[in-house]
Amino acid sequence: MYPETKTIIEKKQRSGVFPGAVFSFAEEQQEETVVFGYAEIEPEIRQMKKDYLFDVASLTKVVCTTTVMLHLQEKKRLFWDDSLKSHLPEFVDPTITLRHLLTHTSDIQMYISNRDRLNQQELIAAYLKLHGGKKIGKTVKYTDAGTILLGFLIEKMYQKKVIDVFQDVVLTPLHMNDSLFLPKAPYDRIVPTEKLANGTILKGITHDPKARVLAEHAGNAGLFSNLKDLNRFVRMYLDQGEISGYPYLQGQTIFNLLKDQTPTKTGGRSIGWDLKYSSLDKQPLLFHTGYTGTFLLIDPIKQSAFVFLSNRVHPKDFRAEYVKHRDEILTVYLNERAKLYHK
Repeated sequence: MYPETKTIIEKKQRSGVFPGAVFSFAEEQQEETVVFGYAEIEPEIRQMKKDYLFDVASLTKVVCTTTVMLHLQEKKRLFWDDSLKSHLPEFVDPTITLRHLLTHTSDIQMYISNRDRLNQQELIAAYLKLHGGKKIGKTVKYTDAGTILLGFLIEKMYQKKVIDVFQDVVLTPLHMNDSLFLPKAPYDRIVPTEKLANGTILKGITHDPKARVLAEHAGNAGLFSNLKDLNRFVRMYLDQGEISGYPYLQGQTIFNLLKDQTPTKTGGRSIGWDLKYSSLDKQPLLFHTGYTGTFLLIDPIKQSAFVFLSNRVHPKDFRAEYVKHRDEILTVYLNERAKLYHK
């Protein structure tokens, strides 16, 4: 499948855009997995393997936080236009709704004094004091604050630590048996991320600094997963909310995610997901990235998907350059996909 896309990814890997990558394509019931390059290059070189675990960063938002929110909405325990404060009284701003947080339209004012010096409880308290700005509900501005706050809401509703909810509601039912939070040594199967200024290479330790402090209370990042497990998650979307023939989410819930939920209908955001359009048709695709070099691209209508995991922050983070290369890969894939369907 997708020989042109495989070729450009291999070229990017060989030119040093990322040490290695594991990725897969799905078309209806067919799947193909590809492995390129190295799992790590410091302190030693190690070949990539398809079952290795990646810190998937913000894919945590859609795999875990959004999924739990969809379950709560299906059960009518909450509605998208509820204020966050109505479910989380500790939060100070009554104007911010769940829809604002899930579509990144809260215009939340992110400044937290001495944020990097705060301990876990201090950081939680600081997030609960944040306010929306003058552009609330009007503009899209991506932020981690939304899913961090939703993580606190989830803990309130389930009376459990958020990572325990993610295990019970997402990972266990979807049989994502390799995936986990806060891994413990040994880290033999975990792909490392960045080399810090002090020389420490993060391996088995959450890359996102906020999630690293929030730890068991983080709803924005912290999931370690592999291609097999993420393909199970994606397959649930392709099978209209079913997993191995059993209902997990309602099919209509999946299809509703294809609607732009931003006020002007041009913001390109759905509930939890980014919406990406291709030249194939006017139907959007569900898309989300992870800072560490990961992304999911899902078409529930045509039952196709592209799952990509790389270690692009290892050992150094060159984000701006990587984004250009990532977008080139996506363009090649979408063009190749258009040709496939127009044969």
